[in-house]
This record gives sequence, structure tokens and C-alpha cells, in this order.
Amino acid sequence: MAERDPGRRGRRPSVLKVSLPSALALGVAAAMSLLAFCWPLLWTPRSGPGSDMAGGQTPLVFALVLPVVIAVVMTQLGHDDMDVKALALLGVLTAVGAGLRPLGTGTAGMELIFFLMILAARVFGPGFGFVLGTTTLFCSALLTSGMGPWLPFQMLAAGFVGLGAGLLPRLRGRAEVAMLGLYGVLSGFVYGWLMDLAFWPFALGNASALSFDPTIGPWANLHRFVLYNAATSMGWNLGRALTNLVLILVLGPSVLRILRRASRRANFDQACRPMRNLP
Repeated sequence: MAERDPGRRGRRPSVLKVSLPSALALGVAAAMSLLAFCWPLLWTPRSGPGSDMAGGQTPLVFALVLPVVIAVVMTQLGHDDMDVKALALLGVLTAVGAGLRPLGTGTAGMELIFFLMILAARVFGPGFGFVLGTTTLFCSALLTSGMGPWLPFQMLAAGFVGLGAGLLPRLRGRAEVAMLGLYGVLSGFVYGWLMDLAFWPFALGNASALSFDPTIGPWANLHRFVLYNAATSMGWNLGRALTNLVLILVLGPSVLRILRRASRRANFDQACRPMRNLP
């Protein structure tokens, strides 16, 4: 009987390596995403003609730039030893996630796509989680006719949900499932906050006390946004968070076991070892 590699216990499979160039690309994407989502708290209007128009065009500019950022990051990640087996696994999980989205329909925030990308990112790593998040949201938008300027924002937000899940500390057993459940709750709220923040300035106009007003400064606008989010979106964010929690606690152990078995059979660790280390 072949001896088991003693260093393999507790080690994640290297389905998609993240090299230094890929880490830099992810850093640029994170910075661009932060600007895209938080621009209402960072933009200061200039006096003079055309200033209001410039502010109104800001989300459109980011909606045009973010697909390029996503393409660059995914191309770089794709160069990092994503072999045929990893691509096949990515395709299967993307198809499953995209098929789950119409089942949830977003009613009361019940979205079924996030728990799978969180569990898959946990098993296969942060790079795989980022790619899975973006591809799942893109393919599900094709199924649900959800194409629009909001799609790049959704793709990046979901990608970073997967990335964060892949970066969580290494635990096993009930502690791991509990940690993933708590992350599902947090990511459910964060995803909703980011999507609301990107388009909040256009939701109410200028007449409401909860609307965006660039003249009052970032802290006052943040206070208004918190009140706006609590009044309009808290139920949806809570529904998304609870859906993630329940699905991870109920299905998490079984899904993690299935994904880890698939990883062992695909032998990603062995496939990613340098040739000189092979017998």
C-alpha cells in the first residue's frame, strides 16, 4: 500500500494558484471595486457647469471600466495553472450556481447562489472562489435576463465573497461549519450594503432626508445611507444572510465532503506539483 503524504493532511488542494502577478491584479481590482461601490462617499462636486452631469455619469464610467478589470483579473488567474480538470470543475459549479438563482428569485432576500460559492471557495481556495463568484453571477444573469449596468458590480461583489471565503482560517468539523455560517451571514449583509451604496444616490432624488447630498460631506452621507439601508433594504439583507446561514448549517457538511472527495479524485495536489518532485 502506498504511503500517504504526511504533509497533505489539512492542506488545501491547489486548484488555482495565485501568483504574485495575480495577487497584484486582485489588489487593483479591489481598489477599483472600492471606488466603484463607495464613490458617493468619496466624490466632491465641483462648482461650475457640468459638475452635476459628471457626478451622474460616475456609475456609468465604473460600469464600463469594471468589465475590463474583471477580464484582466480572470485572464491572469487563468494563466496560473488552471488545468482542464479545474476548468471542468469551474464549469460544473458555475452551472449549478446559475441554476440555483432562479429558484430563489430574490424574494425577501432568499438567494440560493452564495452558499455554494462560499463552500467551494473554502475547499478549492481564494483564487477559485473569486473566479467562481464572477462566472456564477454572469451566467445566472443570462438565465434571468439580468443584464444591465449593475452586472459588473454584482460580479465583483460576488467574486470577493468567494475570495474572502477562501481566505478564512483552517478549521475542521463543527467549528468549520460554524465559521462558514457566520461568514455567510456577514457576506450576505456586506453584499447588500455594497450594491445599495453604488446606486443609492439615484434611489430617492434630492427631496428626501435620506437621499444622497454631496454638499454635506462623507460622514453625514454615511449616516444617511445607514438610515436608508435600514429603512429599505434591511429585510432583504437579513433574508440573504439567514438563507446563507441555514443552507450552510444544513447542507454544508455534506457539500464539503462531496467537494473534498471530488478534489481527491481529481488529484489536484499531485497535478500541481513540479515535475521534478514526481516519482
